[in-house]
Amino acid sequence: MIVFVTGTGTEVGKTWVLVRLLTELRRRGHHVIARKPAQSFSPEELGRTDAELLAAATDAPAEYVCSKHRWYALPMAPPMAADALGFPPVTVADLVRELDLDHQGVGSVFVEGAGGPRSPFTADGDNVDLARAIGARLAILVADAGLGTINAVRLSVDAFTGFDTVVVLNRYEETEDLHVRNADWLVDAGYQVLTSVDALAVAVEERLP
Repeated sequence: MIVFVTGTGTEVGKTWVLVRLLTELRRRGHHVIARKPAQSFSPEELGRTDAELLAAATDAPAEYVCSKHRWYALPMAPPMAADALGFPPVTVADLVRELDLDHQGVGSVFVEGAGGPRSPFTADGDNVDLARAIGARLAILVADAGLGTINAVRLSVDAFTGFDTVVVLNRYEETEDLHVRNADWLVDAGYQVLTSVDALAVAVEERLP
């Protein structure tokens, strides 16, 4: 199974959530693979980039999680960073070919996006385009739990029409009235909403082949 992991935007904690999800699924005995098709970062992040964190969670080389030539040391959307650094443009087809997900063997592959659903990922596509191209059926959408959550979740889930989309409210606090009301509103509106990584692991496990 191929799972696409994204957020409603930047800085919502999607890598934090995915690292803990992968750790928990491995603890439960599942074979999981993490891939980051491209990553942009500030040079000070070396040692804790998304690819390096995901690699540590899956006992894999960081260069396997994200091919080294797709590491862009500039904190912009990947195609913008590539252009600013003088790299040639990359297409969705290029990344799909490099990921080679049809030949990953057994296990479930978790592919992490960059930014929000409509953030550009390549010169010709965004996160949703890439998720469709790799054949993902399950989308995990990480969102903040506070102000602006409902609008961000609704817009993001709409972008993933046709996917089985599970929403995770990161940094959720049961003692915060706004967090509880946001979660309740979204559930009442028919969204699949979870408020912890443990609950997410159970939901993913139920969907694994």
